[in-house]
Amino acid sequence: MLKKTSHFMREANFIGGAWVEADSGATIEVVNPATRQTIGTVPKCGRAETRRAIEAAEEAFHSWKKTSANDRAKLLRKLHDAILDNQEALAELLVMEQGKPLAEARAEVGMSAAYVLWYAEEGRRVYGDVVPSPWADRRILVTKEPVGVIGAITPWNFPSSMLARKIGPALAAGCTAVAKPASQTPYSGLALGVLAEEAGFPAGVVNIVTGSASEIGDELTENPLVRKITFTGSTEVGKVLIQKSAGTVKKVSMELGGNAPFLVFDDAGVERAVEGAVAAKYRNSGQTCVCTNRFFVQEGIYDRFVEKLVEATNRLKVGSGLEDGTQQGPLIDEKAVEKVEELIADAAEKGGKVVAGGKRHSLGGTFFEPTVIAEASPEMRFMQEEIFGPVSPIFRFHEEEEAVKLANDTAFGLACYFYTADLGRAFRVMEGLKYGLIGVNEGIITTVEAPFGGLKESGLGKEGGHQGIEDYLDTKYVCIGGLGL
Repeated sequence: MLKKTSHFMREANFIGGAWVEADSGATIEVVNPATRQTIGTVPKCGRAETRRAIEAAEEAFHSWKKTSANDRAKLLRKLHDAILDNQEALAELLVMEQGKPLAEARAEVGMSAAYVLWYAEEGRRVYGDVVPSPWADRRILVTKEPVGVIGAITPWNFPSSMLARKIGPALAAGCTAVAKPASQTPYSGLALGVLAEEAGFPAGVVNIVTGSASEIGDELTENPLVRKITFTGSTEVGKVLIQKSAGTVKKVSMELGGNAPFLVFDDAGVERAVEGAVAAKYRNSGQTCVCTNRFFVQEGIYDRFVEKLVEATNRLKVGSGLEDGTQQGPLIDEKAVEKVEELIADAAEKGGKVVAGGKRHSLGGTFFEPTVIAEASPEMRFMQEEIFGPVSPIFRFHEEEEAVKLANDTAFGLACYFYTADLGRAFRVMEGLKYGLIGVNEGIITTVEAPFGGLKESGLGKEGGHQGIEDYLDTKYVCIGGLGL
């Protein structure tokens, strides 16, 4: 490991400006999914440590909320610069704990910096209103104020950018934060604590706690000092967090599961559609909430699309994320591999044809072959279940209305994609799809400038864009009377 990378790999939690161990001394091992070797440990903290972090954040909030938007922006810009100055080291750390290719890790760290910079500026544009008064001697003001302490719970698949997407707007708004990174990938979260400390954020403004998901989650949701929970992860866990947050009526932002459809119409350019398909499916080995889960291809180009996607899939280089040219790393753990195998077996049993990949990679461990399954049908499990792996099931459809209906036949509504050269069809399909993110003739669409969030059981609230700061703010109405005007 490079010396610069090891500087960020803290085996301690960041609470109230100090680096501390768990009260019990217990730790959690962190495993490199490519080598299956333990790369280090982090504290296994619980309710007591989380409570102290919340109390530190509450104490810091009283002064942090009074700082000017400009002063907060200056510190966030310093944090942005620090992330980019250490992009390579942070990317290598991310690869070691998560497994994705180094090029993808660099891009994720760059995205983290971009979110921080975006909200450094958005925090200076939290505008209120002066409302025309119905009373001659009164004036009506509407102001925005930070909600208070926020609890942020982030996933293992994007451990750097998901935390930056939450911490950036929170700090810009004047909130303080207690963050819990995923136990599989805690070091990227702890690295943000290192960078925040070095950028000069006051003690207690940023706190990072690792350990028991249930204990930390229970304290964050039940403690009345926490006024907002923001979570990225499964719909199942999100529902539990919403229920537990109801006891103290917290604000909640939920970026939950997906079941992204990818529609290809007869009039689409097949080569461009395949290029978008590879990007939308195999990024991070298919382990993203916006990855394509179901391909729907119109019958006129179905065979050609399958042929071209198989060729592109077979060209993907599988390997360790730190090796030059790697395009797909390992899956996160054995459980993820078993889930993929179950879904492939289910598809084969129901008439699906494995035309590329379909089994564990010869590299061993949790490496898996990029896979294409032709002749997929709605009876197969991945019609309703999120794959979270490098498997491309391809369904055949006849008419436009049928494709839209199949695409919407899910409880989820996060991301979707479709390819067409017909402008009228583009608008019809775009308006017919019940999804929060839609890519038209593009497979990668996430950017800091745009709101990210799903519909239906894929979540609540938006992250990114100017909308992303709103959930960290309370709206206050003030009526000033007796002015004698």
